Amino acid sequence: MKQYPPLTITLIAICLAVALLSQLGASGAVLSYLTISESGQGLTEVASGQVWRLLTPIFIHFGLLHLVFNMMWLWDLGRLIETRSGAWFLGGFTLATGIASNLAQYYFGGSTMFGGMSGVVYGLLAYVWMQGRYNPRFGYALHKSTAVMMLVWFVLCWTGLLGPIANWAHTTGLLIGLAWGYLERNKRYASVAR
Repeated sequence: MKQYPPLTITLIAICLAVALLSQLGASGAVLSYLTISESGQGLTEVASGQVWRLLTPIFIHFGLLHLVFNMMWLWDLGRLIETRSGAWFLGGFTLATGIASNLAQYYFGGSTMFGGMSGVVYGLLAYVWMQGRYNPRFGYALHKSTAVMMLVWFVLCWTGLLGPIANWAHTTGLLIGLAWGYLERNKRYASVAR
């Protein structure tokens, strides 16, 4: 019997639910509860107890392609990491990377209207790449073409040719994933039944 990764599935389900409720980011009424700040005047809502706002922008997606590509990568990379390291690890990684990416995007991007799982996805990608490169016990290595494609996309996003992109979130996620993957390069993994 094939085991399904419950946390990866839950994260995808939350993203899909938010996409439906927010009409893919078109409903300001729904987004007002999920953006990092409703007022745009610092993190006043967070300071007053609405701490969920530090994380919830990762569940917002603006458009079908944005949602589909993030969910495809989350399924592939989240499932891989959850299978190898467990749901607690994936949950902690998602929290740390999501919050850090959201804060970086808010402080350096200059707007409260951003969202997406991309910062977390870039973090997962970088973590898997570092583990595959430096830790043979990880048991999986990204194909070189996958890493190159994601880095080309990363650079294209920074050019501005693709419209408004949460580049600071991507960059922060990528850097966290690289550092975390490198620091855990000697981590041992339990053998996984396939």
